Amino acid sequence: MTTTTPRIDKPRGKRRGGVMSSTGLYIATSVAAVLFLIPFYLLIRNSLSTDQEITGSDWQFFPTDIQWSNITEPFDDPTVDFARAMWNSMVVGTLHTVGVLLVCSLAGYGLARIPYKHANKIFYAVLVTLMVPAAVTFVPSFVLVSSLGWVDTYRGLIIPGLFSGFTCFLFRQYFLGFPKELEEAARVDGLGYWGAYWRVVVPNSLNFFAAIATITFINGWNAFLWPLVIGQDPSAWTVQVALSSYMTNQTVNYHLIFMATAISILPLLFVFLFLQRWLVQGIAQTGIKG
Repeated sequence: MTTTTPRIDKPRGKRRGGVMSSTGLYIATSVAAVLFLIPFYLLIRNSLSTDQEITGSDWQFFPTDIQWSNITEPFDDPTVDFARAMWNSMVVGTLHTVGVLLVCSLAGYGLARIPYKHANKIFYAVLVTLMVPAAVTFVPSFVLVSSLGWVDTYRGLIIPGLFSGFTCFLFRQYFLGFPKELEEAARVDGLGYWGAYWRVVVPNSLNFFAAIATITFINGWNAFLWPLVIGQDPSAWTVQVALSSYMTNQTVNYHLIFMATAISILPLLFVFLFLQRWLVQGIAQTGIKG
Protein backbone atom coordinates (compact mmCIF):
# COMPACT_ATOMS: atom_id res chain seq x y z
CA MET A 1 0.00 0.00 0.00
CA THR A 2 1.51 3.25 -1.10
CA THR A 3 1.12 6.44 0.76
CA THR A 4 1.21 9.84 -0.82
CA THR A 5 2.63 12.86 0.87
CA PRO A 6 -0.01 15.52 1.13
CA ARG A 7 0.74 18.64 -0.88
CA ILE A 8 1.15 21.72 1.20
CA ASP A 9 0.23 24.86 -0.65
CA LYS A 10 1.64 28.19 0.36
CA PRO A 11 -0.87 30.57 1.85
CA ARG A 12 -2.41 32.78 -0.76
CA GLY A 13 -1.87 35.81 1.40
CA LYS A 14 1.92 35.39 1.31
CA ARG A 15 1.94 34.73 -2.42
CA ARG A 16 -0.19 37.76 -3.05
CA GLY A 17 1.95 39.80 -0.70
CA GLY A 18 5.07 38.77 -2.61
CA VAL A 19 3.57 39.85 -5.92
CA MET A 20 2.40 43.12 -4.43
CA SER A 21 5.81 43.81 -2.90
CA SER A 22 7.52 43.10 -6.24
CA THR A 23 5.07 45.36 -8.05
CA GLY A 24 5.62 48.11 -5.50
CA LEU A 25 9.38 47.71 -5.89
CA TYR A 26 9.15 48.03 -9.68
CA ILE A 27 6.95 51.10 -9.40
CA ALA A 28 9.28 52.76 -6.90
CA THR A 29 12.31 51.93 -9.06
CA SER A 30 10.60 53.30 -12.18
CA VAL A 31 9.64 56.53 -10.41
CA ALA A 32 13.18 56.93 -9.08
CA ALA A 33 14.60 56.31 -12.57
CA VAL A 34 12.31 58.94 -14.10
CA LEU A 35 13.23 61.48 -11.43
CA PHE A 36 16.91 60.70 -11.98
CA LEU A 37 16.62 61.17 -15.76
CA ILE A 38 14.71 64.48 -15.62
CA PRO A 39 17.88 66.61 -15.19
CA PHE A 40 19.49 64.84 -18.16
CA TYR A 41 16.40 65.44 -20.26
CA LEU A 42 16.44 69.15 -19.37
CA LEU A 43 20.14 69.30 -20.15
CA ILE A 44 19.72 67.80 -23.63
CA ARG A 45 16.55 69.73 -24.37
CA ASN A 46 17.96 73.11 -23.40
CA SER A 47 21.32 72.50 -25.04
CA LEU A 48 19.60 72.09 -28.42
CA SER A 49 17.29 75.09 -27.97
CA THR A 50 17.61 78.82 -28.35
CA ASP A 51 17.72 81.19 -25.41
CA GLN A 52 14.18 82.34 -26.23
CA GLU A 53 12.83 78.79 -26.02
CA ILE A 54 14.67 78.16 -22.76
CA THR A 55 13.37 81.27 -21.03
CA GLY A 56 10.01 81.49 -22.82
CA SER A 57 6.70 80.99 -21.04
CA ASP A 58 5.42 78.45 -23.62
CA TRP A 59 7.04 75.20 -22.59
CA GLN A 60 7.57 72.51 -25.22
CA PHE A 61 8.70 68.99 -24.54
CA PHE A 62 11.36 69.32 -27.24
CA PRO A 63 12.36 72.33 -29.38
CA THR A 64 10.54 72.68 -32.68
CA ASP A 65 13.72 73.70 -34.46
CA ILE A 66 16.67 71.74 -33.08
CA GLN A 67 19.80 73.87 -33.00
CA TRP A 68 22.46 71.36 -34.06
CA SER A 69 24.92 74.22 -34.48
CA ASN A 70 24.99 74.56 -30.69
CA ILE A 71 27.18 71.44 -30.53
CA THR A 72 30.19 73.17 -32.06
CA GLU A 73 29.56 76.58 -30.51
CA PRO A 74 31.56 75.96 -27.28
CA PHE A 75 34.60 75.08 -29.40
CA ASP A 76 34.15 78.08 -31.69
CA ASP A 77 33.91 80.64 -28.90
CA PRO A 78 37.00 82.90 -29.20
CA THR A 79 36.78 84.07 -25.59
CA VAL A 80 37.08 80.59 -24.01
CA ASP A 81 39.33 77.76 -25.22
CA PHE A 82 36.88 75.03 -24.27
CA ALA A 83 38.89 72.23 -25.92
CA ARG A 84 41.94 73.27 -23.90
CA ALA A 85 39.85 73.32 -20.73
CA MET A 86 38.59 69.80 -21.45
CA TRP A 87 42.16 68.61 -21.98
CA ASN A 88 43.32 70.25 -18.76
CA SER A 89 40.52 68.56 -16.80
CA MET A 90 41.36 65.21 -18.38
CA VAL A 91 45.04 65.52 -17.48
CA VAL A 92 44.34 66.79 -13.97
CA GLY A 93 41.63 64.20 -13.30
CA THR A 94 43.72 61.28 -14.58
CA LEU A 95 46.98 62.21 -12.82
CA HIS A 96 45.11 63.13 -9.66
CA THR A 97 43.37 59.74 -9.64
CA VAL A 98 46.57 57.81 -10.23
CA GLY A 99 48.40 59.78 -7.55
CA VAL A 100 45.65 59.38 -4.96
CA LEU A 101 45.43 55.63 -5.60
CA LEU A 102 49.18 55.22 -5.23
CA VAL A 103 49.71 57.45 -2.19
CA CYS A 104 46.59 56.51 -0.23
CA SER A 105 46.79 52.78 -0.97
CA LEU A 106 50.39 52.65 0.18
CA ALA A 107 49.52 54.62 3.31
CA GLY A 108 46.52 52.42 4.03
CA TYR A 109 48.50 49.24 3.43
CA GLY A 110 51.28 50.40 5.71
CA LEU A 111 48.86 51.26 8.50
CA ALA A 112 47.07 47.93 8.13
CA ARG A 113 49.96 45.53 7.68
CA ILE A 114 53.34 46.92 8.73
CA PRO A 115 53.85 46.45 12.49
CA TYR A 116 54.82 49.74 14.10
CA LYS A 117 54.18 50.87 17.65
CA HIS A 118 52.97 54.31 16.54
CA ALA A 119 50.74 53.04 13.72
CA ASN A 120 47.52 53.69 15.63
CA LYS A 121 48.64 57.20 16.55
CA ILE A 122 49.39 57.98 12.92
CA PHE A 123 46.02 56.56 11.93
CA TYR A 124 44.25 58.76 14.48
CA ALA A 125 46.18 61.76 13.15
CA VAL A 126 44.89 60.93 9.68
CA LEU A 127 41.35 60.81 11.02
CA VAL A 128 41.83 64.21 12.65
CA THR A 129 42.50 65.70 9.22
CA LEU A 130 38.95 64.75 8.26
CA MET A 131 37.63 67.10 10.94
CA VAL A 132 39.56 70.12 9.64
CA PRO A 133 37.45 72.18 7.20
CA ALA A 134 38.95 72.66 3.76
CA ALA A 135 38.57 76.44 4.11
CA VAL A 136 41.10 76.41 6.96
CA THR A 137 43.89 74.94 4.82
CA PHE A 138 42.95 76.72 1.60
CA VAL A 139 44.96 79.92 2.14
CA PRO A 140 48.10 78.19 3.54
CA SER A 141 48.01 75.76 0.61
CA PHE A 142 47.77 78.61 -1.88
CA VAL A 143 50.64 80.49 -0.23
CA LEU A 144 52.80 77.35 -0.38
CA VAL A 145 51.94 76.62 -4.00
CA SER A 146 52.52 80.25 -4.97
CA SER A 147 55.91 80.33 -3.25
CA LEU A 148 56.94 77.24 -5.19
CA GLY A 149 55.96 78.90 -8.47
CA TRP A 150 53.27 76.36 -9.27
CA VAL A 151 50.51 78.81 -10.17
CA ASP A 152 49.08 78.11 -13.67
CA THR A 153 50.78 74.70 -13.73
CA TYR A 154 49.62 71.11 -13.53
CA ARG A 155 51.76 70.63 -10.43
CA GLY A 156 49.81 73.27 -8.57
CA LEU A 157 46.51 71.74 -9.62
CA ILE A 158 47.41 68.13 -8.82
CA ILE A 159 50.04 67.74 -6.10
CA PRO A 160 48.25 69.51 -3.18
CA GLY A 161 45.33 67.09 -3.45
CA LEU A 162 47.23 63.81 -3.76
CA PHE A 163 46.56 62.77 -0.16
CA SER A 164 43.04 62.19 1.08
CA GLY A 165 42.45 61.19 4.67
CA PHE A 166 39.13 59.59 3.87
CA THR A 167 40.57 57.54 0.99
CA CYS A 168 43.44 56.44 3.21
CA PHE A 169 40.90 55.36 5.83
CA LEU A 170 38.97 53.32 3.26
CA PHE A 171 42.12 51.58 2.04
CA ARG A 172 43.19 50.75 5.58
CA GLN A 173 39.83 49.23 6.41
CA TYR A 174 39.85 47.24 3.19
CA PHE A 175 43.38 45.89 3.71
CA LEU A 176 42.52 44.85 7.26
CA GLY A 177 39.98 42.48 5.76
CA PHE A 178 42.26 41.26 2.98
CA PRO A 179 43.20 37.56 3.37
CA LYS A 180 46.54 37.34 5.14
CA GLU A 181 47.15 33.86 3.73
CA LEU A 182 47.90 35.31 0.30
CA GLU A 183 50.49 37.69 1.72
CA GLU A 184 52.06 34.97 3.86
CA ALA A 185 52.44 32.80 0.76
CA ALA A 186 54.11 35.71 -1.00
CA ARG A 187 56.56 36.14 1.86
CA VAL A 188 57.40 32.44 1.71
CA ASP A 189 58.39 33.06 -1.91
CA GLY A 190 60.76 35.77 -0.77
CA LEU A 191 58.66 38.90 -1.31
CA GLY A 192 58.73 41.79 1.13
CA TYR A 193 55.97 44.23 1.93
CA TRP A 194 56.36 46.10 -1.36
CA GLY A 195 56.44 42.89 -3.41
CA ALA A 196 53.40 41.49 -1.61
CA TYR A 197 51.56 44.77 -2.11
CA TRP A 198 52.36 45.12 -5.80
CA ARG A 199 52.19 41.49 -6.93
CA VAL A 200 49.51 40.03 -4.65
CA VAL A 201 47.37 42.69 -3.00
CA VAL A 202 46.83 45.05 -5.94
CA PRO A 203 45.94 42.37 -8.56
CA ASN A 204 43.39 40.88 -6.14
CA SER A 205 41.87 44.27 -5.22
CA LEU A 206 41.07 45.68 -8.66
CA ASN A 207 37.36 45.99 -7.84
CA PHE A 208 38.06 48.20 -4.86
CA PHE A 209 40.68 50.22 -6.74
CA ALA A 210 38.23 50.77 -9.60
CA ALA A 211 35.57 52.06 -7.20
CA ILE A 212 37.98 54.50 -5.55
CA ALA A 213 39.33 55.55 -8.95
CA THR A 214 35.85 56.35 -10.25
CA ILE A 215 34.92 58.47 -7.25
CA THR A 216 38.30 60.23 -7.23
CA PHE A 217 38.18 61.02 -10.95
CA ILE A 218 34.67 62.46 -10.66
CA ASN A 219 35.72 64.64 -7.72
CA GLY A 220 38.81 65.83 -9.58
CA TRP A 221 36.81 66.57 -12.74
CA ASN A 222 34.17 68.53 -10.84
CA ALA A 223 36.63 70.54 -8.71
CA PHE A 224 36.07 74.27 -9.11
CA LEU A 225 37.42 76.49 -6.32
CA TRP A 226 41.03 75.30 -6.26
CA PRO A 227 41.44 75.29 -10.09
CA LEU A 228 39.81 78.73 -10.16
CA VAL A 229 42.46 80.14 -7.81
CA ILE A 230 45.48 78.28 -9.20
CA GLY A 231 44.55 78.47 -12.89
CA GLN A 232 44.61 82.24 -13.22
CA ASP A 233 45.65 82.19 -16.87
CA PRO A 234 42.92 81.04 -19.33
CA SER A 235 45.32 78.43 -20.72
CA ALA A 236 45.29 76.72 -17.30
CA TRP A 237 41.51 76.71 -16.87
CA THR A 238 39.74 73.45 -16.26
CA VAL A 239 36.32 72.70 -17.67
CA GLN A 240 34.45 73.85 -14.56
CA VAL A 241 36.20 77.22 -14.64
CA ALA A 242 35.46 77.53 -18.35
CA LEU A 243 31.76 76.83 -17.71
CA SER A 244 31.61 79.61 -15.13
CA SER A 245 32.93 82.11 -17.67
CA TYR A 246 29.74 81.79 -19.73
CA MET A 247 27.82 83.54 -16.96
CA THR A 248 28.74 87.17 -16.39
CA ASN A 249 27.09 90.20 -14.82
CA GLN A 250 26.04 91.44 -18.24
CA THR A 251 25.02 88.35 -20.18
CA VAL A 252 24.07 84.73 -19.60
CA ASN A 253 24.35 82.39 -22.59
CA TYR A 254 21.87 79.75 -21.53
CA HIS A 255 22.12 77.44 -24.51
CA LEU A 256 25.91 77.68 -24.46
CA ILE A 257 26.04 76.78 -20.77
CA PHE A 258 23.74 73.78 -21.25
CA MET A 259 25.60 72.51 -24.33
CA ALA A 260 29.04 72.93 -22.74
CA THR A 261 27.77 71.17 -19.63
CA ALA A 262 26.41 68.28 -21.70
CA ILE A 263 29.75 67.92 -23.46
CA SER A 264 31.68 68.13 -20.20
CA ILE A 265 29.85 65.21 -18.60
CA LEU A 266 30.59 62.82 -21.48
CA PRO A 267 33.99 61.75 -20.07
CA LEU A 268 32.37 61.07 -16.70
CA LEU A 269 29.69 59.01 -18.43
CA PHE A 270 32.28 56.93 -20.28
CA VAL A 271 34.29 56.34 -17.11
CA PHE A 272 31.19 55.29 -15.20
CA LEU A 273 29.95 52.94 -17.95
CA PHE A 274 33.40 51.38 -18.30
CA LEU A 275 33.92 50.82 -14.58
CA GLN A 276 30.35 50.24 -13.40
CA ARG A 277 30.78 46.48 -13.00
CA TRP A 278 33.81 46.93 -10.74
CA LEU A 279 32.29 50.01 -9.11
CA VAL A 280 29.36 48.15 -7.53
CA GLN A 281 31.55 45.33 -6.26
CA GLY A 282 34.17 47.73 -4.96
CA ILE A 283 31.68 49.87 -3.06
CA ALA A 284 30.27 46.72 -1.46
CA GLN A 285 33.78 45.84 -0.28
CA THR A 286 34.21 49.16 1.50
CA GLY A 287 32.08 47.73 4.30
CA ILE A 288 34.59 45.01 5.14
CA LYS A 289 35.35 45.28 8.81
CA GLY A 290 38.75 44.74 10.28
